[in-house]
Amino acid sequence: MNNIYKIHFIGVGGQGTVKASTIVGEAAMKKGLNVVMSEVHGMAQRGGTVVTELKIGEAHSPLIEEGAADLLIAFEPAEALRALNKINQKSFVIVNSAPIVPFTVSLGISEYPELSSVFDELKAKIKNLLIIDAQKIAKEAGSIISENMVLLGAAAAIPNFPIDKDLVIQSMKENLPLNSTEINLRAFELGFEEVKKGGKSIEI
Repeated sequence: MNNIYKIHFIGVGGQGTVKASTIVGEAAMKKGLNVVMSEVHGMAQRGGTVVTELKIGEAHSPLIEEGAADLLIAFEPAEALRALNKINQKSFVIVNSAPIVPFTVSLGISEYPELSSVFDELKAKIKNLLIIDAQKIAKEAGSIISENMVLLGAAAAIPNFPIDKDLVIQSMKENLPLNSTEINLRAFELGFEEVKKGGKSIEI
């Protein structure tokens, strides 16, 4: 591992994937850790894939090798399948169960896979898997826009996450709009507690 913790974020445009990774990166720096990060924006404004790779520790290149991610955070279930090449048997994987169906499906250009088949494939290939209904929890917190903070809270609750919860919260306060801070903090806490208590929104 060379004292490096590797996180692969994947979602679609508009889900706050990059914002979540920025918060984690800045929280790690507050702890005095080295951080390198890359961003890959696909057709983000049209709901395309957005990927961010983050390494915390003694790293120089942000790119995560195949099978090397310690943590995969998938903001959308079908996007999780795209990133399976990044994980190994020890990786933790957090997947938002709420799908975002591309506009190309309604146009008849493409098809969205059956959710049950997506989850079955993920369960078959991932040992440490958390499927969490971030959309439901975000609504409970006060805004569906806070789904990314629900997932971030879930990540902060898994074993061996390298950053203290308080530092992540501090970074959130510095990176999110003031008028949404209360809702986002509530979403983060609900995501954190959902993992800690193994709540109804989680399927393992």
